[in-house]
Amino acid sequence: MIDWVPVVLVTFKFLVLGTGMFFAIKWHYDQGRKGKEEGKEQQKRALLRSGGKVAAIFVVLLLGLGLATFALLRTLGNDLSMP
Repeated sequence: MIDWVPVVLVTFKFLVLGTGMFFAIKWHYDQGRKGKEEGKEQQKRALLRSGGKVAAIFVVLLLGLGLATFALLRTLGNDLSMP
């Protein structure tokens, strides 16, 4: 039988972090809109492009951290087989 506590806590963590990231991006986007009215389209593109770059870098770093952790645990001799 599966232990429900980690499932609930991980789900809660993703919901909280996802909500926080959404509002952080929205706030920065709104601040960008409050700036200069001229060149609105260019500012919007630049903001979306930089947000995409940050998200892509985050995913790559997260993947690298997971692979490094897996390699370290395997090197140390931990049993990583699924039950």
